[in-house]
Amino acid sequence: MIWYGIFISGVLNFLTKFLSLSYFDTSQMNPKVKQILSYVPSAVFPAIIFPGIFLDANGALDLENNPKILASIIALIVGVFSRNIIATILTGLASYWFIIFI
Repeated sequence: MIWYGIFISGVLNFLTKFLSLSYFDTSQMNPKVKQILSYVPSAVFPAIIFPGIFLDANGALDLENNPKILASIIALIVGVFSRNIIATILTGLASYWFIIFI
Protein backbone atom coordinates (compact mmCIF):
# COMPACT_ATOMS: atom_id res chain seq x y z
CA MET A 1 0.00 0.00 0.00
CA ILE A 2 2.85 2.39 0.79
CA TRP A 3 4.30 1.88 -2.71
CA TYR A 4 1.04 3.04 -4.26
CA GLY A 5 1.21 6.23 -2.20
CA ILE A 6 4.82 6.83 -3.21
CA PHE A 7 4.03 6.20 -6.88
CA ILE A 8 0.96 8.44 -6.88
CA SER A 9 2.87 11.21 -5.09
CA GLY A 10 5.65 10.98 -7.66
CA VAL A 11 3.26 11.12 -10.60
CA LEU A 12 1.37 14.09 -9.12
CA ASN A 13 4.65 15.90 -8.40
CA PHE A 14 5.86 15.30 -11.95
CA LEU A 15 2.59 16.38 -13.54
CA THR A 16 2.37 19.62 -11.56
CA LYS A 17 5.89 20.61 -12.56
CA PHE A 18 5.65 19.37 -16.16
CA LEU A 19 2.29 20.91 -16.94
CA SER A 20 3.19 24.27 -15.45
CA LEU A 21 6.48 24.43 -17.38
CA SER A 22 5.32 22.94 -20.68
CA TYR A 23 2.85 25.75 -21.35
CA PHE A 24 5.12 28.50 -20.02
CA ASP A 25 6.13 30.96 -22.76
CA THR A 26 9.50 32.47 -21.93
CA SER A 27 9.44 34.84 -24.90
CA GLN A 28 6.80 36.95 -23.16
CA MET A 29 8.67 37.01 -19.87
CA ASN A 30 10.10 40.21 -18.42
CA PRO A 31 13.92 40.40 -18.96
CA LYS A 32 14.47 41.12 -15.26
CA VAL A 33 12.54 37.94 -14.32
CA LYS A 34 14.60 35.93 -16.84
CA GLN A 35 17.78 37.25 -15.27
CA ILE A 36 16.63 36.38 -11.75
CA LEU A 37 15.48 32.90 -12.77
CA SER A 38 18.84 32.18 -14.43
CA TYR A 39 20.38 32.01 -10.92
CA VAL A 40 17.95 29.39 -9.59
CA PRO A 41 20.01 26.29 -10.55
CA SER A 42 23.14 27.79 -9.01
CA ALA A 43 21.24 28.54 -5.81
CA VAL A 44 19.67 25.07 -5.55
CA PHE A 45 22.81 23.08 -6.38
CA PRO A 46 24.75 23.91 -3.18
CA ALA A 47 21.70 23.08 -1.08
CA ILE A 48 21.75 19.59 -2.57
CA ILE A 49 25.52 18.98 -2.56
CA PHE A 50 26.83 20.57 0.65
CA PRO A 51 24.84 18.49 3.16
CA GLY A 52 26.14 15.32 1.52
CA ILE A 53 29.70 16.51 1.94
CA PHE A 54 29.70 18.29 5.29
CA LEU A 55 27.09 16.39 7.35
CA ASP A 56 27.55 12.93 8.82
CA ALA A 57 24.88 10.21 9.13
CA ASN A 58 23.45 11.85 12.27
CA GLY A 59 23.16 15.29 10.65
CA ALA A 60 26.05 16.80 12.61
CA LEU A 61 28.71 18.93 10.96
CA ASP A 62 31.75 16.77 10.17
CA LEU A 63 34.84 18.80 9.30
CA GLU A 64 37.65 16.79 10.89
CA ASN A 65 39.01 13.74 9.06
CA ASN A 66 36.29 13.97 6.41
CA PRO A 67 37.54 12.43 3.15
CA LYS A 68 34.57 13.84 1.22
CA ILE A 69 35.87 17.39 1.67
CA LEU A 70 39.24 16.66 0.07
CA ALA A 71 37.62 14.62 -2.72
CA SER A 72 35.19 17.43 -3.46
CA ILE A 73 38.03 19.97 -3.61
CA ILE A 74 39.88 17.75 -6.08
CA ALA A 75 36.69 17.33 -8.14
CA LEU A 76 36.12 21.09 -8.05
CA ILE A 77 39.60 21.77 -9.40
CA VAL A 78 39.14 19.21 -12.19
CA GLY A 79 35.72 20.66 -12.99
CA VAL A 80 37.01 24.21 -13.24
CA PHE A 81 39.84 23.28 -15.57
CA SER A 82 38.19 20.56 -17.67
CA ARG A 83 34.62 22.00 -17.83
CA ASN A 84 33.49 18.37 -18.22
CA ILE A 85 30.86 16.97 -15.83
CA ILE A 86 31.78 13.31 -16.45
CA ALA A 87 35.46 13.96 -15.72
CA THR A 88 34.48 15.88 -12.58
CA ILE A 89 32.24 13.10 -11.27
CA LEU A 90 34.73 10.33 -12.06
CA THR A 91 37.62 12.26 -10.53
CA GLY A 92 35.62 13.02 -7.40
CA LEU A 93 34.59 9.39 -6.97
CA ALA A 94 38.07 8.04 -7.72
CA SER A 95 39.74 10.46 -5.32
CA TYR A 96 37.17 9.69 -2.59
CA TRP A 97 37.69 5.95 -2.99
CA PHE A 98 41.47 6.41 -3.04
CA ILE A 99 41.36 8.46 0.17
CA ILE A 100 39.12 6.08 2.13
CA PHE A 101 40.91 2.90 1.03
CA ILE A 102 44.46 4.16 1.54
